[in-house]
Amino acid sequence: MSAKLGLVGLPNVGKSTLFNALTRGHAPVAPYPFTTTDRNVGVAPVDDARLTRLAALIPHDQLIPTSLEFVDIAGLVQGAHQGEGLGNQFLSHVFAVDALLHVVRCFEDPNLPHVMNSVEPLRDVDVINTELLLKDLEIVERRLQKEQKLAKSGDQHARALVETLEQCRQALGQGTPVRRMPDPAPNGLELLTRKPVIYAANVDEASLDAPPPAAQQLARRAQDEQAQFVVVCAKLEAELAELDEADRVAMMRELGVKESALPLVVRSGYALLNLITFFTTISRIIQAWTVTRGAKAPQAAGVIHTDFERQFIRAEVISVDAFVRCGGEAQARSQGLLRVEGKDYVVQDGDVIHFRISQ
Repeated sequence: MSAKLGLVGLPNVGKSTLFNALTRGHAPVAPYPFTTTDRNVGVAPVDDARLTRLAALIPHDQLIPTSLEFVDIAGLVQGAHQGEGLGNQFLSHVFAVDALLHVVRCFEDPNLPHVMNSVEPLRDVDVINTELLLKDLEIVERRLQKEQKLAKSGDQHARALVETLEQCRQALGQGTPVRRMPDPAPNGLELLTRKPVIYAANVDEASLDAPPPAAQQLARRAQDEQAQFVVVCAKLEAELAELDEADRVAMMRELGVKESALPLVVRSGYALLNLITFFTTISRIIQAWTVTRGAKAPQAAGVIHTDFERQFIRAEVISVDAFVRCGGEAQARSQGLLRVEGKDYVVQDGDVIHFRISQ
């Protein structure tokens, strides 16, 4: 599985610049609103030191990391839920992603006008969140009308659903996103505010070591919402993305930048979506795979191929750390460290797994 993160925000906040940095893409960037008029999609490989450690011990022809998919979505303005700006297009693309990377401008630049004429991160966040809430409220009210008719005819399931939808409508009307409700909206009801959020404070290069008050405000908002938070300089990241590895490392060292944005976003995205990584080493291919935390062995096998979940018999499992400590598979087998697990085994982050399936 490849998780999808949708970059959202007001126009001219640095979404497309950050998208290009994360994916080495070439989305158009310009100092005026709605440069992005359709979504841009890019896939970023996830660097994982454990994959490199395995590669040092196993002869291989291919090394395949897992990946994250990023979707650069058109900028949102007030009234988007009613179709203002590129609102309808924006919202349809938001439905298709797993989580939101909400890019918020936290820097001043007289050459790059702000669409609302001033840099106020909390106001900007509220504009986006309000549009998502209003769209969800519209969806819930429409569904509620349908279920109320069914409930009047004696449908017991509809009666229970009406109660849940009423609670949902009340929460949305009070400005509470669905993801923060004690009792979430019913499954199968696609809602924008159900999606988890990473807030990305886009700062200037000089502010990376000491985030400005605007970014600190955003950090507090993220904490209040139990959302993830990262600080990035999209402009610098885009410049780094254009360099080869040696020059990129040298420039980061010169600027005192310890880590690029991608690992920060990846870690936040994995935590947000409750994802883990496992590894396979078959046919001289060492590959990393992503699965939801708590998944059992047959479900993990199904990530590799849908038929494998049904055909699953058992799995041979060892952690990356134990594999490396032993010095390879043969040594791990000789020491009895390869465990045989059945259908109820819960996959752990960093497992190296050989799946046995029926033919």
